[in-house]
Amino acid sequence: MVSLVLLTAYFGEDEGSPLHSVQRGVMAVLSPIQEGASRALKPARDLFGWFGDTLDAKKERDQLRAQRDDLLRNQIDYQVAVEQNAQLQRLLAMRRSYGLDEYTPVTARIIARSLTNLYRDTIQVDAGTGAGVRVGDAVISGDGLVGQVTTAAGNAAIVTLITDQRSIVSGKVLGAGDLGLVKPSLGDPLDLLMEQLDRRARVRVGDNVVTAGSISSRLESPYPPNIPIGRVTRADPEELDSSNRIHLAPFADLRHLDFVDVLTGNGPDGGERAQAP
Repeated sequence: MVSLVLLTAYFGEDEGSPLHSVQRGVMAVLSPIQEGASRALKPARDLFGWFGDTLDAKKERDQLRAQRDDLLRNQIDYQVAVEQNAQLQRLLAMRRSYGLDEYTPVTARIIARSLTNLYRDTIQVDAGTGAGVRVGDAVISGDGLVGQVTTAAGNAAIVTLITDQRSIVSGKVLGAGDLGLVKPSLGDPLDLLMEQLDRRARVRVGDNVVTAGSISSRLESPYPPNIPIGRVTRADPEELDSSNRIHLAPFADLRHLDFVDVLTGNGPDGGERAQAP
């Protein structure tokens, strides 16, 4: 009630009234105190403001980092999907182009590698006898011949690559039609040698070599005919005369494979096939 009376009287009086005089006196006394207090408390206000801005900035930073990580994961997933899709598309094209209807291709992912510059080049795939994979089955990529299955278990198999020192593949030079045996060069697994060629073979650099299927009437080859093996990189006439061999570079990029096709379902008796050229 007192407050209402004072307010009524204050607003009802003119500027020279006692209440207005009291107000001006109080303002004159308190104004320096307020200004001093404001200056004294400014560092504290600034400090609290800095803490608040810092917390907001850290929260925004964490949000931006989370968004960046999500974008990075999405980019990596996209790149992986594109690369894997390209390999799978090439596998499908290989099936259509090279007459593999008599086989039942099983697409397998590579789950382990043992690639060295010594004597043993193998990979392990996630398909085994449970999927119909057997020892001796040929293995291809979307670019050419990879090797053959040498060990098969229920859910996995080991593939010996054509760059392994134990590998021998019967091959044919397209165009010239000359036959020979393809095996890796000692000390350089990515350099293949085609040996036992006729000394009169007309082979040139750039010629393509494919699987011959078999060059022996006594030994069945596990490889279908006409699967690309490699391209001739060196065909020195003197070397051909002295050692009956030429040099090839494999078509299949054996160091960067993710998927392969195991050619199953082709055997005269349905049993295991021995390794053969």
